[in-house]
Amino acid sequence: MADWPGLSIGVPRLSNTAYEAACTHYRRIDRLQHLQAIAGWDQMANMPPNGNEARSHALAEVEGLVHEMGTAPALGALLQRAAAEPLDEAQRASLREMQRAWRNATAVPQELVEAASLAASRCEHAWRSQRPANDWQGFSANLVEVVRLQREQARALSAGTELSPYEALLDRFEPGMRCAQIDRYFGDIRGWLPQLIRDALRRQESRPAVEPVGPFPKAAQRALGLEAMRMVGFDFEGGRLDESAHPFCGGVPQDVRMTTRYSEDNFLPALMGVIHETGHGRYEQNLPRELLGLPVAQARSMGLHESQSLSFEMQLARNPGFVQQLRPLLLKHLGEQAAFEPENLVRLLTRVRRGYIRVDADEVTYPAHVILRYEIERPLINGEIEVSDIPGLWDQGMQELLGLDTRGNFRNGCMQDVHWGSGGFGYFPCYTLGAMYAAQWFAAMRRDLPDLDGQIARGELEPIFGWLRERIWTQGSRWETDELARRASGETLNPAHFRRHLEARYLG
Repeated sequence: MADWPGLSIGVPRLSNTAYEAACTHYRRIDRLQHLQAIAGWDQMANMPPNGNEARSHALAEVEGLVHEMGTAPALGALLQRAAAEPLDEAQRASLREMQRAWRNATAVPQELVEAASLAASRCEHAWRSQRPANDWQGFSANLVEVVRLQREQARALSAGTELSPYEALLDRFEPGMRCAQIDRYFGDIRGWLPQLIRDALRRQESRPAVEPVGPFPKAAQRALGLEAMRMVGFDFEGGRLDESAHPFCGGVPQDVRMTTRYSEDNFLPALMGVIHETGHGRYEQNLPRELLGLPVAQARSMGLHESQSLSFEMQLARNPGFVQQLRPLLLKHLGEQAAFEPENLVRLLTRVRRGYIRVDADEVTYPAHVILRYEIERPLINGEIEVSDIPGLWDQGMQELLGLDTRGNFRNGCMQDVHWGSGGFGYFPCYTLGAMYAAQWFAAMRRDLPDLDGQIARGELEPIFGWLRERIWTQGSRWETDELARRASGETLNPAHFRRHLEARYLG
């Protein structure tokens, strides 16, 4: 038996091989991250305001411990020894992901990790009251420090690589993705999206929808959302739904914590938001259980994660057959009204509108919101613009992409998202990459399951979930992104599927 001291806090573990010792160490890191995730969810969903400063320091402390364990010098030597051991294919993939985690962790000094975590917690907490007050000055004062620390991390991560600072942050969420690829995808979308929006708006003028009549009590909406979650297979023995200022899915695979927000004027954003987050939740609940705690058991990328939420919300939940299944739940929880006729519900769920709010956007205009944010955050992290430039660039981009005037409307403009205040730079492209992947998954499903739409109309959803479980969920990070996509659908990411999907649904 070989003893590998100095790897973790507490009593060292005994293991037969370097690989096994590394697995033990990463599982200990995962247990700390488990507590960190639940404490972070509580901070956003339940914690009273006066608890924020202490909680922020506590989370920063745990972040520092995780970083210390993930950068232990003995761990690097251990991973080198493991690379020389006779490992099978699955173990090689697991070691690859450990090595990736090691490289990312050792690139950034611990004090910088802790400082960035603290600044992000403070900024996000203040944002909750600053956004309703339209207080850009207050928010930007905090955001300046978040951006400064994110730039430092980006420079540290990109040092010695061919990555730009922004690409180094992007790579944390979307391993292997480069700005040249995103520029190509988004440049293509910019070419055809404006005309598609105009054509879709013109087409729906002849097919007006009956508006639902509220109010819709929050308690009824919550009950509706919970039943919709059961309908799409969420395991409530391993997760729950709560309320927060910004919808998200957090927690850990064994204890998924999802949130939504409600408006009594309109039930659809909360309902579709719940279904969206359930897609995330089911991915987490079906990651490879026997490998949980290891980097290889994590979701491969956030673009793939978003592909699951958008497979649920956009591809499935807006399918006319699914809407037929959803209608009885609306009648049960919200009562009967003309707006709930299936054909009208489909019109409501596929209505195109130019709007200010990304999370409420339809799937046609949504890419415009993502492109706008990408085109701001990339030069911001690369040091080409400053926080003070954001409002002007936002106003210009919204006018250009969606024809909307956001001057002075910070609340519904550049302050609407939690991501930047929380330090989540490099994430936004994943939303539209996810939409592209989701369209590609359903194109492949229709090839593999010729009666897919008929099954949906009959409420037979398990074939969809089985397809996703086998090809995406249980694979974790065993395969690099292109290989996972190829194994799942027969090809790497092909944006043509996304355009075909939108044209078929919105232009007939």
